[in-house]
Amino acid sequence: MTRALPATMRAMVLEAPGRPLVLRELPVPAPGPGEVLLRVEACGVCRTDLHIVDGELPEPKLPLIPGHQIVGRVVRLGEGVTRFREGDRVGVPWLAETCGTCRYCRRGQENLCPNACFTGYTRDGGFAEFTTALADYCYSLPDDVYDAPHAAPLLCAGLIGYRTYRLAGPHVERLGLYGFGAAAHLIIQVAVARGQQVYAFTRPGDTAAQDFARKLGAVWAGASTERPPEPLDAALIFAPVGALVVEALRSVDKGGVVVCGGIHMSDIPSFPYRLLWEERVIRSVANLTRQDGEEFLKLAPTIPVRTEVTCFPLEEANEALRRLREGQLQGAAVLVMG
Repeated sequence: MTRALPATMRAMVLEAPGRPLVLRELPVPAPGPGEVLLRVEACGVCRTDLHIVDGELPEPKLPLIPGHQIVGRVVRLGEGVTRFREGDRVGVPWLAETCGTCRYCRRGQENLCPNACFTGYTRDGGFAEFTTALADYCYSLPDDVYDAPHAAPLLCAGLIGYRTYRLAGPHVERLGLYGFGAAAHLIIQVAVARGQQVYAFTRPGDTAAQDFARKLGAVWAGASTERPPEPLDAALIFAPVGALVVEALRSVDKGGVVVCGGIHMSDIPSFPYRLLWEERVIRSVANLTRQDGEEFLKLAPTIPVRTEVTCFPLEEANEALRRLREGQLQGAAVLVMG
């Protein structure tokens, strides 16, 4: 028998960029055709959420419930949904919907779809007790692999980190990670498991992050202004600091690849052409594809990738964002619904 649901839910709402989130009592949404209604168990707090709240990403839906690393239980099925059943645990990522017909979608680049919608940005997300999502864009999350708080960071830090890692190319022996936060602490585990040497770069003076990186297998850890002891084959940049692109170019070898993994970054300063010469490459990552998600969520338990999380109750979302903004977190922040 289908259980009765409450009429209202608590949600943290962005009413205007640059302002703190506000705790509101809102109606529980009903799932539309092709959607599932989820009772949210946990939702990761991402740097992209911070960019949205701080007004660095333009034109969010307003008012908006942020959050796009959602772990929840299906409690209602919209019309036509056959992929899940009530009671299933699923994950909801950043990519919420694509058109399926544009030239990007047709050639397997749905992450570039100009008509895409995004969870916690152009549609409401998971900083709430309930949310809806299109079933075709959700991932099955078995109960016996990760609990909800530890599964949540896999859905963006893991997925975007994995896409960033893959775009560095197949022939990487020495890998640099700039910004040792939620994504880097997951991807280092993949790289080490594959026998790659990892060099971690943090904010100058952040010895705690450097120790954390070494604990996870980094062969070297230091400040982002330092040069590694060996030239790198590739560098992944997870911090939203454009100047790190130049620092990374100084550290990669001939033919090296610098991949920018964030959706927002400060301006890249000018640099001499000699840093780019010898076939070095700079590239960016835009969103993700559903295939990225399926691959990483299948891979993660086999390593196994372990997530380091700091949990906050829903009503402390602003505190989680503050600590993320000020670089006071090790691993990932996660909101846990009581």
